Amino acid sequence: QVQLVESGGGLVQPGGSLRLSCAASESIFNIRFMNWYRQAPGKQREAVATITSGGTVNYADSVKGRFTISRDNAKNTVYLQMNSLKPEDTAVYYCNARSIVLNAWGQGTLVTVSS
Repeated sequence: QVQLVESGGGLVQPGGSLRLSCAASESIFNIRFMNWYRQAPGKQREAVATITSGGTVNYADSVKGRFTISRDNAKNTVYLQMNSLKPEDTAVYYCNARSIVLNAWGQGTLVTVSS
């Protein structure tokens, strides 16, 4: 099963930006859905953004216009560019790879938005 490693989290002030990366251990070219999820303290994990193998993207309403998901198949990497960050974006962010026969998760990276 593909291994996923997230990076790029950290502490940022409100209004700031971060770019998360998700590096896969093997090709993601044929993986139907590459997703970012997040889980805030005391809350359930929620979907943030999705990009299909064909390049179609979808976002949670709470991040539309602020976050951008992209994938670089040559580098086996998925990115999440996060702009105009808010305190409510504070969470552990997880990368997920999903297809009919696959449902792989990374270990997560912590994003803290605070002044």
